[in-house]
Amino acid sequence: MPYLIPPRTPLTPEQVELGFDYLLALQMGGGAAVAGRAEADPELAFVLLRLAEDIVGPATAVDGEAELSADSFALDEVGCALLSALRDWARESPTTAAPGIARSIIRFTVNVIPDPDHPDTADTLEAMRGEHLVLAHAIHSAPGAHH
Repeated sequence: MPYLIPPRTPLTPEQVELGFDYLLALQMGGGAAVAGRAEADPELAFVLLRLAEDIVGPATAVDGEAELSADSFALDEVGCALLSALRDWARESPTTAAPGIARSIIRFTVNVIPDPDHPDTADTLEAMRGEHLVLAHAIHSAPGAHH
């Protein structure tokens, strides 16, 4: 039975750490550094998919305040197509999807959203980890949040 992807839920701080630990290990040490992790943790593909949605979605979405052009809509569609393919992959084969989704996030970070304040990709990923952790802590410590 294929792995079913749960409805969109905010990541917990622990899930943010899990995802970025994997991304940074892959970025710094290659495939050997993450070998066996996807098989050991079936949640990993889901976590990486959520991170991809949080990173790719806002970077490619049509900005309602910017001047719209055909390129705006093309970039939005490219982002939607990428996320759709990653969702299908995670649903059908989470253990092979985890490293592929991680490589897609890294490549997207390098080529689409390089951070001028963090020219090294690992530094950019660390900065994104910090931003995602702040958000995860805020969401999961809010009154009425499920722990």
